[in-house]
Amino acid sequence: MPETKQQICSSIKNFKLPAYNEIPDVGLYLEQTAKYISDYLAPVQETPVTGSMISNYVKKGLIAKPIHKQYNREQIAQLIFIATAKTVISMDDLHIVMAIQRSTYPSEIAYNYFRREFEQVLAYVFERENALDSVEADAADEKIMLHNIIITVAHKVYLDKLVAALRAEKKTD
Repeated sequence: MPETKQQICSSIKNFKLPAYNEIPDVGLYLEQTAKYISDYLAPVQETPVTGSMISNYVKKGLIAKPIHKQYNREQIAQLIFIATAKTVISMDDLHIVMAIQRSTYPSEIAYNYFRREFEQVLAYVFERENALDSVEADAADEKIMLHNIIITVAHKVYLDKLVAALRAEKKTD
């Protein structure tokens, strides 16, 4: 299994999202936007982003409607976050998260923070020798898999409880 571990780690080793100022701001059409995002997220997501997904995010009010059918830098940055976060959070909860982001930080600062954190956490998770966790460095794949399932579930439970608390707080405002 060492080859498998090495292959998994190498598949993510050079993963980078574009910095905010590297995202095109010339306006991309729907299918161009979907391809742009899918190409960047391909190393971390098996399912590509589609035009219908993006249209659905617009219909649900997660991002603003495109201007002249073109998506700008801010919308593309938000779509990259949404495409990543939707794997662990519901659309309703994404509304809460996006509202908090919009009221707290400008899009450029929020996106660049997300990008940096995402890349750092991926590096931490995939570079097992640098991980400060309870699994031994030479643990069997089964133990590593179980450990990662448990960590994922624990993070999901925490995220769900945090969003529920934010939702309850919002209702009392």
